[in-house]
Amino acid sequence: MAVKSVTFFASHECDARLSIKVINLEGSNSLLKQSQKYTEPELSKRASNVIPNSDMFASLQIYDKESGRDLTIPICTKYVPFKNGRVWEQWLTLPVKIHQLNMSSMLRIKLWEFNGDTKILFGLMETPLFRSEDSTLKRGKEVFKFIKDSSEYASPYNDEHIKLINDYDTGELKTSQWLNSPVLEALQEKLNKGKLPIGTFKFTIEHAVTQIPIVYTSSEVANPQINIPTFHNLERSDINETSGKTETEIKISLGNSHDSTLFFYDPDQYNTDLVEEKFRRLERSSRETDIEKYIKPDAKKRDLLNAIIASPPGTKLNGHEKGLIWKYRYYLSNNKKALTKLLQSTNLSEESEIKEVLDLMDIWAEIDLDDTIELLGSQYTNLSVRSYAVNRLRKASDKELELYLLQLVQSVCFECTSTLSDKSSSEFTIVDIDRSKNEQDHLEGNSGAISDTSQFLADTFDKNSIMISPLAEFLIRRAIKNFRLGNFFYWFLRSESERNTFLVHILESFRSRLSERSSKIIDDQITLVDMLHQFCEEIKQSKETTAKKQELLLHLISSRMKPLFRNKSITLPLDPDVIAVDVIPSSCKVFKSSLSPLKITFLTTKGTQYSLMFKVGDDLIQDQLVVQIIKLMDQLLKNENVDLKLTPYNILATGKNEGAIEFIPNETMSSILSVHHGILKYLQKTYPSETEVDGVEPWVMDNFVKSCAGYCVITYILGVGDRHLDNLLIQPDGKFFHADFGYILGYDPKPFPPLMKLPPQIIEAFGGTDSANYDKFRSYCFVAYSILRRNAGLIINLFELMKTSDVPNIKMDPDGAVLKVIEKFAFDLSEEDATIHFQNLITSSVNALIPLVIDHLHNLAQYWRV
Repeated sequence: MAVKSVTFFASHECDARLSIKVINLEGSNSLLKQSQKYTEPELSKRASNVIPNSDMFASLQIYDKESGRDLTIPICTKYVPFKNGRVWEQWLTLPVKIHQLNMSSMLRIKLWEFNGDTKILFGLMETPLFRSEDSTLKRGKEVFKFIKDSSEYASPYNDEHIKLINDYDTGELKTSQWLNSPVLEALQEKLNKGKLPIGTFKFTIEHAVTQIPIVYTSSEVANPQINIPTFHNLERSDINETSGKTETEIKISLGNSHDSTLFFYDPDQYNTDLVEEKFRRLERSSRETDIEKYIKPDAKKRDLLNAIIASPPGTKLNGHEKGLIWKYRYYLSNNKKALTKLLQSTNLSEESEIKEVLDLMDIWAEIDLDDTIELLGSQYTNLSVRSYAVNRLRKASDKELELYLLQLVQSVCFECTSTLSDKSSSEFTIVDIDRSKNEQDHLEGNSGAISDTSQFLADTFDKNSIMISPLAEFLIRRAIKNFRLGNFFYWFLRSESERNTFLVHILESFRSRLSERSSKIIDDQITLVDMLHQFCEEIKQSKETTAKKQELLLHLISSRMKPLFRNKSITLPLDPDVIAVDVIPSSCKVFKSSLSPLKITFLTTKGTQYSLMFKVGDDLIQDQLVVQIIKLMDQLLKNENVDLKLTPYNILATGKNEGAIEFIPNETMSSILSVHHGILKYLQKTYPSETEVDGVEPWVMDNFVKSCAGYCVITYILGVGDRHLDNLLIQPDGKFFHADFGYILGYDPKPFPPLMKLPPQIIEAFGGTDSANYDKFRSYCFVAYSILRRNAGLIINLFELMKTSDVPNIKMDPDGAVLKVIEKFAFDLSEEDATIHFQNLITSSVNALIPLVIDHLHNLAQYWRV
C-alpha cells in the first residue's frame, strides 16, 4: 500500500518571529445629534460618537491561556488617517519567536479610540494561534464580529467564504487558471454583501501564509527564571540527582577548561536603574536656578564637555555625561553645538524638565542647519522642539532647502505619527481643501488660537479637513513661492505617498493652494510621465528583438507624444529649469536590457537637446539618495572654493518602481580600454595638444584628475559597491564619474570588495605613481576628505532621517547603515592622522590585486552574455 507523505515544519525548530497583519474594521456607530453634543458633552468627547471614521488603533499581545502569563508586551499599529473607512493594512511583528509558542498561546487584540485626551477600549478579541484540529499554526485571514463596548472577548466566527479564500491562498484547493480570478471576485463580493447592524463591527486580521504548514511540536525548554547559576542550586542539583528527585528542570554546569562561560537570564538587564533614576529626579527637581546660572566647569570638566559636544550625531550619552550636560546647561547656552546634547540629556516626558529646556532654547545661541536637521529626526517627538527647528529652517535659502528636501519629506512621513497626539497639537494647521484660498489663509492665521484640539475636532472636523504639521506647512508655503522647489516637493511626496498613504492629504493641500499656472504645469508633467510609463510597459511586454522594439518606440512617439507638444511646452520634472517644446524621435532609442529602458530626447526652448532615460521595474530611490548626497558634498566643497569637477546628474523616482535619469554623453572605461587601449589615448583623441608632454589639453587633464579625486573620496564615504569598468564613466572633456548605485554602505555582490575603487588604468593615465598628476590627485583627495569630515554632522543627520525610508541598503539595518557612515569619517583620529589614514587607503587600493581579477571575471561574464 502506498504511503502518503506530508510535508511540514516543526514549530520548535522555527526561529522566525510571529507576524500578524491588521487589515481593517467594518461597521458603523450611531452618531450623536447636534443637540446631544450640548446636552451630553461627555459623550461628544468620544471621537466615534461624532466622526464616522474616527481615529483608532489596535494593540496585539500574546499570552499563555493555561498560566495566564503575558508572553509579550502589546504592539500597536501606526497612526493612519482614515478617510473612507478604517483600513490599516499593516504587518506587526511581535517580540516572540514561533518556537517559544505552545498550544495554549493566545492572541489578544484590543481596539482603542480617543476619549478627549485619554484612550478608551472600543473592542476586545482573542484567538488561539494554533488550530485545535491539526495543531498547525494558523494561516490566512481571520474575522471577528463584536459589539461596541462589550466587556467579553469576541472569538473569530466561521465563514465558509473566508475558509475557501484561505484554502486557496495556502494551496489547499485545486485551482484552475481561468477560474481563479472570477471565483475569487465572487467570493469577495459575497463577503462584502452583508450589511452589519448599527453598533456591530467586523475586524479582520491575517496570519502569515507560509508555503508549508508549521505544526506544533513540543521540546523541553528550561525556565530561565529558576536556573540562575548559584552555588546553592548547583549543590542542590547534585543532591537531588543522587536521591532520584529533580528540583530544577536543567542541570547547570560550571563548564570545562575549554569553555568556562556561563549564560543566564537577567530580567533587569535593559531596565532603568531605579536608584539612578531616583537620583536624577531629585537632583533636577531642586530648582536652584540662580546658582546654576553662574556655575562654570573647571579645566578637566570643560575638556570633557567639549569631547561630549564634539561626539558624532546620534551618539548615545551615558548617565554621567547627561548629568554633566544638565548641570552646566546655562554655561553651555552660548555654545550652539551643545543644544542637541542638552535635549538628549533631558527627559522630554517630564513636564518640569521640558518646560525649563524650552525656556532655555529661547536664549540659546542660534544653531546651525546640521543641528536643525537632527532636531527633525524621529527621536524628537515633542512638537515644541520640532517647531523650534522649523523656525530655524525658515532662514535657509531655497537652494539649501532643495539639497535637504528629500530628507525633509522623509521627516514629514513620521511627523504626523509621532506628534499628532502631542498636547501642543494646536500648532498644527487645519486646512479645508475645498475652501477658497482666502478662507484657507484666514484659517491658517487663526490655527494657533485653538486651545482644545479634541473638542475642535469633534465640532468642526469633517472629511474634507486635514491636519498639517508645522514642518509640512512650512515646506508647502516655500514650495508654492518657488516652483523649482515645488516641483521636487510634489514628486518626492507623490513617490513617497505610495509607501505612506497619509502623505496624500499633504499632497492634496499643496495642490489645492497652487496657482492655476503652476497646477497646469504639474498636470502636464503627470501626463508626460504617465505616457512614458505606458511606453515602457508596452515595449517591455513585447517579445520582439531590440530593432523591432525601436520601431515600436518611434511609432509610439510619433503617434502619441508628438501631438502632446502641439501649441504647448512642458517643464521637465527631472529638471524644472528645462522646458521641452518638442521630442526628437531620431535621437530616441530602446536600450538592450531586460527592463527595456528608454532614451528620450527633447528639444528645449533654448534650442538645445536634453536627453533622459526612463525605466519601469527598477526602484531608483537609492540612486536618487546617493546622487543627492553627491550634490550636497559638491556644494560643501565649493563653499570652501574647491571645485572637483563632479557630475551629479539628475535622478528622479516618479513612483515606487519607476523614474527618470539624466542622460549625459559618456564612454564606459570598458569600451575606452577595448577601443583606445588606454584612457590617455582616449583623451588625446578628444582634446589633443601638441605642446603638452602628455598630449592632452591641460584643462581636460585637470578635469580628469580632480573628478577622480572627488569620486574616490565620496564613494569611499558612502561605501559604494559593485564597481566595475562598465559603471565607471568618462565624458569627452575628461570628467570622470560613477553610475549605478545599487550597492552602498559596504554592501557588494562580489567577494573581498576594496574600500576604494581605484583601477590601475586611472593611475596609468595620470602618468604613474611618480607623476605630478598623481601627486595632485592625492592632494585633492586629502583636501576633500578634510572638508567633508568638518561637515560630517550634516551628512550623518541626513542619513539619520533616511532610517525610516525604503532605501534597500538602509532598510536592511538602519542603525548599522548610519554607523557605517560614521565609521568612514574616523572621528577618533586627528586631522593629521586622518590624512595619513586616507593616504594608506589610496596606497592599498593602487596595489590591490583582487579587484583586477574581479574585473577580468566581469568582462568574461559580459562576453559570454553577449
